Amino acid sequence: MLFNSLGFALFLPLVFILYWLLAKQKLLYQNGLLLAASYFFYSCWDWRFLFLLIFSTFLDYFTGLKMANATSNEVKKQWFWLSVIVNLGFLGVFKYYNFFATSFAELFRSIGIGIHPWTLKVILPVGISFYTFHGLSYVIDIYKNRIKAEKNFVDYAVFVSFFPLLVAGPIERATHLLPQIKQKRIFKLQQAKDGIYQIIWGLFKKVVIADSCAQYVNEIFGHYESMNSLSLLMGAVYFSFQIYGDFSGYSDIALGSAKLFGIDLLRNFNYPYFSRDIAEFWRRWHISLSSWFKDYLYIPLGGSQGGQWMRIRNTFVIFLVSGFWHGANWTFIVWGGINALLFMPLLISKTNRNYMTIVAQDKKFPSFKELILMNVTFCSVMISWIFFRADNLHIAWGYLKKMFSFDLSGKLQYLGIERYPVELLFLLIIFIVLEWLSRRAEHPFLGKWCFLRLIFILISILALGVYSDITSFIYFQF
Repeated sequence: MLFNSLGFALFLPLVFILYWLLAKQKLLYQNGLLLAASYFFYSCWDWRFLFLLIFSTFLDYFTGLKMANATSNEVKKQWFWLSVIVNLGFLGVFKYYNFFATSFAELFRSIGIGIHPWTLKVILPVGISFYTFHGLSYVIDIYKNRIKAEKNFVDYAVFVSFFPLLVAGPIERATHLLPQIKQKRIFKLQQAKDGIYQIIWGLFKKVVIADSCAQYVNEIFGHYESMNSLSLLMGAVYFSFQIYGDFSGYSDIALGSAKLFGIDLLRNFNYPYFSRDIAEFWRRWHISLSSWFKDYLYIPLGGSQGGQWMRIRNTFVIFLVSGFWHGANWTFIVWGGINALLFMPLLISKTNRNYMTIVAQDKKFPSFKELILMNVTFCSVMISWIFFRADNLHIAWGYLKKMFSFDLSGKLQYLGIERYPVELLFLLIIFIVLEWLSRRAEHPFLGKWCFLRLIFILISILALGVYSDITSFIYFQF
């Protein structure tokens, strides 16, 4: 069930009404409804993988109790590693087995040894990377004595499978979400209104920005060999806005939906394209994943406590693992490596924490220096996105080579591909302006002119939604 589908438009208000009708009953009834709704929501993709989700949930719940009651640290460690190995084992089999099998086969073929590996004929369970990380953070926190094991299975299961975040995050922590699940929620009109506004803003990003850009991106990347440099540059620009509108739009809908149930999720995006360097970008892009890797991988590896080489090593590990987390393809690993290289000058010069507040915090416009820095950062990120979008490294390198060939012959070849090319450019400009004006808040429906912004966005969603196919979110494949 997609957030931008009619099915979800019927599902969400129905669950909302039933949920608050149960507000005067025991909290167990509300959480039980959320769990049932979440399992139904997940089973709409493929009901067979629901059993994998339930097994993973029960494994970590049971492991948590066993660690809490362990008679020695050795026994506690055994249960901890059982959970980690099984969770990563499922993730490895479903997501990475075929990648490793085919990569080794290609390696052997390159030295003249032909092998034909056995590969799995299964689809990737939607959301497996996200709910696996939910469970891992939970058992790690218990093992490190940061939290106590949850005894109520329903409460823990809601933490893992709460439907707004189930398939594409944000990646929650038990320390943040479980206490909200365990306490009585009271309906707050302002919180619900804020949630509706955030859902609308997320739909605008997805339907109007991301899906409109996707039509051009698919054609330009699919026919890059026949495109001139300027057309390829625009393809890279469009994909930068597509992936941002798509993923941050999903996150906005997730956060807004959760607010309807009196729950606040972790913020996942904070206007990343207004960043002044790559370090600031990664503090504002997919925040829940970046902080997860920082807390559960970077710091255990030694973080920044060691010497310069250790900091460099740990930073490369984080970015390469982050790339691999996104998908079983060398393009993602190279994408992670490029971001690590972009980060290195800041790390070595110890300037990676220079920009900790939003740009032009107390001003209407950025300074000339800030404007230059934002554009340089955006261009750097945009080039790395080419590897993220390309199907393989051959296409990515070919796209880059042709884009930088400075072939300016002919016009913008993509203009004849789809509808409203000029209107799309106009919409992107308006989108940037709206983001800039609301950069101190979660969404643009606060402060002056918020009603006019709401009307414009609703009209845009209705107008373009009529002509757009219902498309999945990019991060569902991860």
